[in-house]
Amino acid sequence: MRFQLFDWLGLEARLAGTDLDRETLDAYFDLSQRLAADQFLPHYKASDTLEPRLEDGQVKVLPAIGTALAEFRDLGLFGASFSEDLGGMGLPYVVTCASYAWFAAANCSSIGYTMLTGANARLIAEFGSPEQVETFALPQIDGRWFGTMCLSEPQAGSGLADLRTRALPDGADRLGNRYRLSGNKMWISGGDQDISDNIVHLVLAKVPQSDGTLPEGTAGISLFIVPKILPDGTRNDIAVAGLNHKMGNRGTSNCLLNFGEGDGATGWMVGEPGQGLRQMFMMMNEARIAVGFGAAALACRSYLLAVDYARERLQGRPLGRRDGPPVAIIEHADVRRMLLAARSYAEGAMGLCLLSAALVDRPDSAEDAALLDLLTPVAKTFASEYGLKANDLAIQVHGGYGYTRDFHVEQLYRDNRLNPIHEGTTGIQAADLLDRKILRDGRGLTVLGTRVSATCEQAARVDALSGFARALASTLADVNRTLTALRALPKERQLDNAAEFQTAFGLVVVAWIWLDQAQTAINMPGTSPETEAMRSGKATSCRYFFECELPQAAPLLAHVASGSDLNSSADPAFF
Repeated sequence: MRFQLFDWLGLEARLAGTDLDRETLDAYFDLSQRLAADQFLPHYKASDTLEPRLEDGQVKVLPAIGTALAEFRDLGLFGASFSEDLGGMGLPYVVTCASYAWFAAANCSSIGYTMLTGANARLIAEFGSPEQVETFALPQIDGRWFGTMCLSEPQAGSGLADLRTRALPDGADRLGNRYRLSGNKMWISGGDQDISDNIVHLVLAKVPQSDGTLPEGTAGISLFIVPKILPDGTRNDIAVAGLNHKMGNRGTSNCLLNFGEGDGATGWMVGEPGQGLRQMFMMMNEARIAVGFGAAALACRSYLLAVDYARERLQGRPLGRRDGPPVAIIEHADVRRMLLAARSYAEGAMGLCLLSAALVDRPDSAEDAALLDLLTPVAKTFASEYGLKANDLAIQVHGGYGYTRDFHVEQLYRDNRLNPIHEGTTGIQAADLLDRKILRDGRGLTVLGTRVSATCEQAARVDALSGFARALASTLADVNRTLTALRALPKERQLDNAAEFQTAFGLVVVAWIWLDQAQTAINMPGTSPETEAMRSGKATSCRYFFECELPQAAPLLAHVASGSDLNSSADPAFF
């Protein structure tokens, strides 16, 4: 983590002119690591087996989760990424994301409450009125209240144009235009619990038209602040209709919420009517990057557990030797193959997420903003898809022990399996990447191409990396040729193979990150054992990714460029 932040991303240089320095950030990371190990890791297994339960309309969660989050709150960590004007620490976003990764690795379900709370408060701080910020955002930044995002509905899922939750005008007060909401929201993480003083729901809903019907499409969606407990201390008209029982990430309650079983749940509109989806994208994009971090963290932990096990587990003998004591399984080439793959996925995903978070800290740069827009769906998808592969390999390294509950790797796999679905499925991210981020815009792709080319030019001067530089430049050219072929297709056919394109594109992006990091490691000063180990590790992982992973991009891109209609023409009756 420190290599990626300070050596590769050059974080220390970016602190110039601020009150922060390397020593302060090191102390912050040390604090995060200790708190994660002392308060979050000990109840990791318990949070999986003792799931949230619904009693008399109230969701109750494992008390240890509340204890850990209270310690997190008392240390001021809920507000770490917020400005001091809002009661926060004013730390760079990339720094707080790196800290989040420690907690996600220790206990992803417990720390999930903080991610949702921070993103909720940030949206209100950006789009809400001063009164709404004071009333609803500041208690979340302080960590006394938690937050949620209420988008999906039982019948709509990710199809937000089909939302049925309605909001009827109910006057106005100091908090803005007041409404009465009625409808059902599904898959609400943190939708109810007994470990915070209040819960602030951000709810997407539609205001009925003059004839009483709801507006069609997404243009009529507005955003509302709907707290569990109203400012006057009374309970709002929100009921927990049931809990969803997940295969993993079980410590985070996941609820079906009914708004307005009585007179309607009281809520206040954020900003202007019809702007809800645009506003919510701020929280959704933050959550997508956070999902990537969580997936990368789970992959990293699984990899490290697999390395420990492979060093300790004695089994088998080298090929050609029948006698003598068994050797550690890390001596077997196939085990090393799996560890190489898992490390390349896990650390590559973490690098991609850290780069994305670093771009968030540079909002005034149009180039960085365009690149962030492009990389957000890639960070979410590559980390969740390939992070899960790292989890799978960690189980395989453990052998039969890997799929038993006595070892953590099976739970880490189950926890991570949710992430390819969280915050928009892989298919949804692929359509967003190819259609909106590339075919319709393209500015981010131009920025990426310039930066990849710069890395390739520099790496071409290093004997050990020159071949990788040529391979990456060639594959990037394949991406551009594929896009030319896609633009020649009818528009309704351009996204037929978007998921395959996204997989190939993700391999190109992560190959770039590995090449850039390997070059950084080679140029590091000093010859200490730690530095030499870093150089060797980065070089070997880079070589693995270029020899074994990047070559998979070319056939995927060729398939996309062919305009194959296999997916779109398959008769539904066939299935």
